Amino acid sequence: MLRRDFVKTLSGAGAAAVGASLAGPAEAQWIKRRPKVEIGEVARVRVDVLTETSWFDNTRLKQNIVAYGGAGTNQYSIPWDWDNAGGYSALITVTTLEGETRKILLDTGWNTEWMDYIYRRNGVDRMLAEGEIDFLVISHWHLDHAWGLASALKHNPDIKIIAPGTLYPEDRTLLGGGRLTARSHDGDDVVICQNDHPHTGPLVLTEEAGENDSGIYRPMPGMAIRLFDVPILLRVRGENVLYFNVKDHGIVTVTGCCHPGLLNLFAYARRNFEDARPYGCYGGLHLTVFESWDPRFDDIIRGIEYFGIEKIACNHCTGWLFAEKAAAAGLPIVRGTDAFRDYPKVSTVAGSSNVFLTNGDAVTFG
Repeated sequence: MLRRDFVKTLSGAGAAAVGASLAGPAEAQWIKRRPKVEIGEVARVRVDVLTETSWFDNTRLKQNIVAYGGAGTNQYSIPWDWDNAGGYSALITVTTLEGETRKILLDTGWNTEWMDYIYRRNGVDRMLAEGEIDFLVISHWHLDHAWGLASALKHNPDIKIIAPGTLYPEDRTLLGGGRLTARSHDGDDVVICQNDHPHTGPLVLTEEAGENDSGIYRPMPGMAIRLFDVPILLRVRGENVLYFNVKDHGIVTVTGCCHPGLLNLFAYARRNFEDARPYGCYGGLHLTVFESWDPRFDDIIRGIEYFGIEKIACNHCTGWLFAEKAAAAGLPIVRGTDAFRDYPKVSTVAGSSNVFLTNGDAVTFG
């Protein structure tokens, strides 16, 4: 695949998400009509950004992919630039209507050295070891969201994991303890990921049908998880999306990469949850991933306005370009701080506009 074709493919991936979002829920073929469900309520949701810098230099990441076949390549066949690897992970603290707090770890990043540092810096290593974190959700099996499993499991191999059931044999190897290699052009077998701490706890592999054919999983009152079985780059399929119903406010979506399309996520909640109204979102929104603009992204901005979203907390694959344009258009972008500058590595596209919630930032809904 030529470089220009690959970049076009990646840009089109965001545009494809736009197209799916604009199609609306009636045309989204993977959404099955079911009776609306009541998911309950929570008092508030806080998201702490542990790390949203899955990689630090876009150019180096693209070079890795182009050199080994392009966007459709199996991610396990690429000897990635380890020095450029970081990870995506967030700590979610839910306050129940009774005033209790429950903690959820979303994703485990990529580079285990980076993730060990991140978890130590934020006390997540201690929380895992002491059982303070109720369960771990893997949003999808992309390398930057799941290959750092060892950094979490080393502290609590028995933790409950909720992960997409669309996993491949390599994902199972990583989860069960093992190492995987990729062959470089020089003929060397390079270790690309490793887990010396097999998962020994409960494992829920989500399916699109959900529990009792409801379309969702309900791990706690006021929360739902929906698996959207969509194709993703680098031979990955399916993404778990977290929904929280915040009392007196509405539905908050929390995503890893939002591969199903942001507007589809809002539409799904409104069509499938009792008395639901979109309120806010957090996560990577998979738009201007590599900082290139498609005119259809303007339609995403108009779509967000249509749904009346009150808080947009974005980072990671959203793209700084989209976040800046969305803020300029008047969308309620939650501003971050300069906390990320204290970290040992910083993204090459990080701007001074603070339109991202990046490493060290947090947002509260409710």
